[in-house]
This record gives sequence, structure tokens and C-alpha cells, in this order.
Amino acid sequence: MKYSVLIAIALFGMLASCSPSDDGGSATANVYIPLTLDSYWNYDVTGSGAAAGRDSLFVANDTVINTKTYQKFKTGALPIGFYSNSLNGNSLRQDGDRLLLTGGAGLNVAAAFPVDLNLVDFVVFDESAGDGEALGSFTGTLSQTFQNIPLTIDYNLKSTAMQTLPTYTSPNGDAYTDVKSVKTTLNLKVVATVEVTPGFSLPITVLNSQDVVTSTQYFAKGIGVVYATTNITYNLAQAIPGSNIPQSGTQTQEEFLDTYHISTN
Repeated sequence: MKYSVLIAIALFGMLASCSPSDDGGSATANVYIPLTLDSYWNYDVTGSGAAAGRDSLFVANDTVINTKTYQKFKTGALPIGFYSNSLNGNSLRQDGDRLLLTGGAGLNVAAAFPVDLNLVDFVVFDESAGDGEALGSFTGTLSQTFQNIPLTIDYNLKSTAMQTLPTYTSPNGDAYTDVKSVKTTLNLKVVATVEVTPGFSLPITVLNSQDVVTSTQYFAKGIGVVYATTNITYNLAQAIPGSNIPQSGTQTQEEFLDTYHISTN
């Protein structure tokens, strides 16, 4: 398993150009991710040891899931950033102060080692939540074979409300008002079933339970996510027999809102 594969697990991806300060669309909606059709956001993605480029995220259409109406998000190309990837192909709906996500959480990217969570109404944001309040949590176990080695993966995806900021300046210098931040973490434990002798196998813990992904998103009222920073790191308890994944690794990534349009449709 290459390190890039593990990174791809985590990466919870076209349109007009105007700056956040002179955007031609409305930024007055009383929500933290506007859900109007044809709204879009373009992000510049940078990182250390990670892919860089540009993501274009937009609200594509309405969709009905279990009798409830959601707005489906898509990207102009395969997304690079964690945030755009987490929404690409997935659906959001507003429920009071909360934003609920239904879909794959953007974690099923790597064909060799997917972590497909299949979330239903996972809370990604809650305007009324206090600092440090837990928003959503999803825990489970899945099985995956990698290079003919059976793996058992225990996972926990959770979101937590962080700071409420009357004003906020992104690291690139763009200033916003009415900003709330949310931390998203993905914790993984991986056990490999290894054949010791023909017909006899033993489970070996190759990744002790640890937060592999920690991402913080900054939501500006009436605009959406204006900045996201993500750290992806791991330390193997021991090498996976027969694989070439490094014993440890770290990557960081930042997503900066460049241009956007909030539709009034």
C-alpha cells in the first residue's frame, strides 16, 4: 500500500471569476452553506506533500431521498481538496439550524483501499451549537482486501463545533464576518489477517486507533466554507507484510475560497 493511497482515502473535487470581496451574487442568505441551485465556489488548493490545484464546487440539482428533499453537490472535475471531495456527489439539506449530509462523505476515492461510509443525515454544521459541542458521529467496521491481504478497518468519523468568530481573516488575507468553524476527524484502526504458515493465519494490528484525518472548515454566513485546513497523518504499529507503505507519513492541505456566486433562484 503506497502512502498516496492512504492519503486518497481521506481526500472526507469552472465557472465564472470574481473575487470574494466583489462577488456579483448575494451573500445575505441566513445560512452557512447556501443551497440554492447554480450557486458555486472555486477553491485554490495548496499543500505540503499533497496535490495542489483548483476545485470547482456547485449545487447541481434537487434530489429526494427517503421523502426528504436535498441539494446535490458536484465538482467540475475530480476534486483535490478534502472539503470539495467530501461534498462531491453527496447531498445536503437544511434542518432548522443544522446541515445534514447524506452520501459517501468523499472518502471512497482510492479504488485499492476505499473507506465508504454511506452516511445518512450526518450533521456537518449546526448554527446553534456551542464551542466544543459534538455534532455528528458515525462508527463502524468494514473489510477490505489489499494486495491479497484481508484487512479489517474500524472507523469513526465525527464533527465538532469549534470557534464562533464575529470577524475572521483567512491565512491568504481575505476577511469575513459571522464565521463558525467545525472540526472533522476520521479515526482508523487497521488489522491485517496474515498467513503465518499454509492454512494458518493470525490477525496483526498494523495501525493502532488514531486520528488519520483532522480537518477544520470555516463557514461564513451567507457564503459557505471560505477556508479549510486538513492534516493527514499516520504511524504504523508495524509494516503490513508484503506491502511497501512507509512506516509513517504526514501531509497538510489548505483550501482557500477564491471566487463564488450565490444564486438567488
